[in-house]
Amino acid sequence: MKNITDKLNARIEKTHSLVCVGLDSDYARLSRAWMDDEMPQFAFNRAIIDQTLDFACAYKINSAFYESRGAEGWEAMRRTMEYLRQLAPDVVTIIDAKRADIGNTSDQYATAFYDALHADAVTLHPWLGGEALRPFLKRSDKAAIILCHTSNAGSGEFQDLMVEDNHERLPMWRKVARNVAQDWNGQNNCWLVVGATVPQVLRDVRGEVGDMPILVPGVGAQGGDLAAVCENGLTLDKKGLMINASRSIIFADHPQQEAAALRDAINRYR
Repeated sequence: MKNITDKLNARIEKTHSLVCVGLDSDYARLSRAWMDDEMPQFAFNRAIIDQTLDFACAYKINSAFYESRGAEGWEAMRRTMEYLRQLAPDVVTIIDAKRADIGNTSDQYATAFYDALHADAVTLHPWLGGEALRPFLKRSDKAAIILCHTSNAGSGEFQDLMVEDNHERLPMWRKVARNVAQDWNGQNNCWLVVGATVPQVLRDVRGEVGDMPILVPGVGAQGGDLAAVCENGLTLDKKGLMINASRSIIFADHPQQEAAALRDAINRYR
């Protein structure tokens, strides 16, 4: 099967887009118009996908908005993933679940997201080390997206702590990037998460990991600087990024226009 990074690059070339549409479909924010459907979250997602597909290299489902609703939410997530797989098998699908655990538990998580839901990628935290993530890392047809430096205000509490690495002092996020690039990426299926709110970190991470794809949340509602993201994160071939926007697209009056506008804004910097 094609390597997952090759799949992403092919989709980027096809759509001329680095936009990742975040399906953070908060049930409480859905309008009454969706409530007549037997599964409102899925119906909403389907409409968003239909409007934005031409402008997206990837879709990211934040599992919290579905798991919080129990069996119905999980089914909405499953149907959304199935719809994407049938409509556009070349688009990259991401479950934003931020998981990791000891080996046999990680194996169950990998089975749930990669096999039961057929996701192309899942977000993971590095805290338990590479050994614990082996069930994800061994799948060259799937991407393990490792949290490196996140976009939330409190991210630096641990991520900016200074650590020792071969007699060099460096921040924890840089150590994570280095380990992922040098030790974990044997299948060329590791990607990273770096928030748009820390463009200087994005620059340094790019220097550590070469052409590795980076998922960038924080553009849009969180106010990340798009120009700084592109300046600091693009690879030499003007790829290497999946720039995620969720609320600013899916809850806009015209999602199609918002997705197209973001794609075009990014391409001006490309």
